[in-house]
Amino acid sequence: MTGMLPLWTLLVPVATGAICYAAKGTRLIERVHLLGSTVTSALALGLVWRVSREGTLTALEQFFLVDALGAVVLAIIALVGWTASLFSIGYIRHELQEGTLDARQVKQYYFWYHVFLATMLAVCMVNNMGLLWVAIEATTIVSAFLVALYRKGEALEAAWKYLILCGTGIAIALLGVILLYASAVRTLGDTHDVHELLDWSFLNNPDIQLQPGVVGLAFVFLLVGLGTKVGFAPMHFWLPDAHSQAPTPVSALLSGVLLNCAMLVLIRFAVVAGHTIGLDEIRPLFIGAGLLSILFAFPFILVQQDLKRMLAFSTVEHMGIIAVAVGIGGAAGYAAALLQMFNHAMAKSLLFMAAGNLTQKYGTKQMARVTGALRILPFTGPVTLVGVLAISGLPPFSLFTSEFSVAAAGFAGGRPWVVAFMLAGIALIFGAMLFHASRMMFGAAREKPAAGELSRWSTWPLLLPLAFVAVFGLYVPPAVSGLIRQAAAIMTGGWAS
Repeated sequence: MTGMLPLWTLLVPVATGAICYAAKGTRLIERVHLLGSTVTSALALGLVWRVSREGTLTALEQFFLVDALGAVVLAIIALVGWTASLFSIGYIRHELQEGTLDARQVKQYYFWYHVFLATMLAVCMVNNMGLLWVAIEATTIVSAFLVALYRKGEALEAAWKYLILCGTGIAIALLGVILLYASAVRTLGDTHDVHELLDWSFLNNPDIQLQPGVVGLAFVFLLVGLGTKVGFAPMHFWLPDAHSQAPTPVSALLSGVLLNCAMLVLIRFAVVAGHTIGLDEIRPLFIGAGLLSILFAFPFILVQQDLKRMLAFSTVEHMGIIAVAVGIGGAAGYAAALLQMFNHAMAKSLLFMAAGNLTQKYGTKQMARVTGALRILPFTGPVTLVGVLAISGLPPFSLFTSEFSVAAAGFAGGRPWVVAFMLAGIALIFGAMLFHASRMMFGAAREKPAAGELSRWSTWPLLLPLAFVAVFGLYVPPAVSGLIRQAAAIMTGGWAS
């Protein structure tokens, strides 16, 4: 039974989505949704727990492989996915009551929500790197239906833009996969079974040397293609449109989970490429992509008027920080990158859900019209302010810990100019975000909506990510730090310094 755990982890969300679509009545759909998301998260966390205790797990003749690297992202999917599923109940109820969504769209939402979870879970568990590409492409197709859920002009435009840009990027990445496979066949095809030449369990071996020129070209295609999905500048322009038009719980998944899945795929291919072409060729590419993303994010955040678009551009910044940490490398750099992935997922999902409460309460995403939130929303207002301070990297919150770790790894690795540039960008973005947040929190309420939260479903789901944001700034549990060290060791073993 335990060997079937990865398969059940995929089947449960698919079955949950199908039952939600077939169920009659909103309350029944909500119960199925809540039960299914809880079971899915429990199964995923069960896998994470087993990996932390037993090491890499395989199932179905190594069709599934879950190592510590995949387990870190599995934990993010489980926690953010479950929290967003709780928040979905209150959010979708409000949209249905306001007439923004109809009963059929509610069915579609819950169906695609769970299928989306399944595709992201698959990214963390499949062994074959060709199927890994298929899984990341599936996340694009499925999530596009959620982006377009409202069926309005802006939502449909954002969905098409998302499909076109990310579809093009993933197609470019496919060229990289094909070149990598061709190099493996040409170099190793006579001595190994052809079907295993793209398995992570096979390619994650420093002794395997492929054709340097082909592998180098393949990685350039993979970096550009998967970098589009990660949200690296200048391929990031789909991201603010998709995040701003999707239902807010989906925005939390896109920003906090999906981009980390894409980063995981890129890291896996980079580990394989590193065996052949070496670190000196790979690290500057990550650092360059990361610093450019931080640079691009600042002016867009500074002049932004739409709350969810501002948070989306903040995501571009943080994916840049993760890329810088990966580029710095070494055990410390890799561990800092993984911790930053986790901390950003918690803080950004918290902020997007808080933004959902603000936009539903005020009836707008325009920050100039969202004022006096501390008085109007006595729980969401303070939580939003805490979230902004946390996402900006202020102590004592979790992102300060991970960003400090990135900076420390950079100084220890002899890259002070990289750290200086990164910290300057973080400081500028902090000022821009605090400017917007102070007007929303402390400004005089213009429209003065009735004070009070929307519902319990809109507030208490925020407590879980809030707890991670607060606690991980002061204390990272040994189980978590141990799993991150295991994951960093996989990267270090692949990229021997």
